[in-house]
Amino acid sequence: MRRLLIALQFLTIIPVKVKGDIREDDIAGSSMFFPVVGGFQGLIVLFFTMFLIRVFCSVTACHDTIEIVSVLVIMILIITNKGLHLDGLADTFDALGVSSTGNEALDREKRLSAMKDSRIGSIGATGIVFTILIKFVLLNALFLTGPWSTVYLLLFIMPVLSKWAMVPALYHGASARQDGIGRIFVDHATLKQLVISTILAMVLIVAALCAYSITNSDSATKLLLLSIMLIIIYGFSFMSVKCCKKIFGGITGDTLGAISELSEVVFLIAGVLWLRH
Repeated sequence: MRRLLIALQFLTIIPVKVKGDIREDDIAGSSMFFPVVGGFQGLIVLFFTMFLIRVFCSVTACHDTIEIVSVLVIMILIITNKGLHLDGLADTFDALGVSSTGNEALDREKRLSAMKDSRIGSIGATGIVFTILIKFVLLNALFLTGPWSTVYLLLFIMPVLSKWAMVPALYHGASARQDGIGRIFVDHATLKQLVISTILAMVLIVAALCAYSITNSDSATKLLLLSIMLIIIYGFSFMSVKCCKKIFGGITGDTLGAISELSEVVFLIAGVLWLRH
């Protein structure tokens, strides 16, 4: 319970207070519960979306006002995790924009320095804008493709898997720095944490499918497709770690945030392709 509360405190705007001294192994162990935190965020997004649909959509159509719903859903996603992952995305893009000198060690140092700079550069701002824009377009496509029951299912599971995506990155990655919160998570990452977090993610997916099956009969097919999407997210996380190792010498808290944000984009792309085929 203590580690779950740490995960909630770290990843969300939920006002949770953890009593006593927090050790490094408590911080690192909280990664097991990242999918559960995603489940809390998924519930908030789900109920918020259902409310918005009732407010802005008529009984017969939703085409004229669906953009409003998409924008507000993205807003609640950002607010519920304090914009933490978007900040990491911006810092990562700023670091990627650092000009190469031809000296690999010097380039890595310059990129890590740019990543640590609290100011957002033009490339970082562009990264945020385009990520939000892509999510907006994909959410529109998702809403307009339907059916609503499947859309609601995907909206709940999306933050579950985007939070979970950071755990395989922690396990497969190495820290690019010798300081910071990211280093604590990476240095203490274990196979046990990865396995438990994966089990928790699957439990949440199955629970969501049980609720979905009340009004639908194809939950077995959905379970197969969602399992494939989990594998896709795992592959994306693994390849991101490999890229970060080459470019930055490892991963940081900022690159973890970027992986989480971009995992949502990957998930939405897969969701749209699923519904359209």
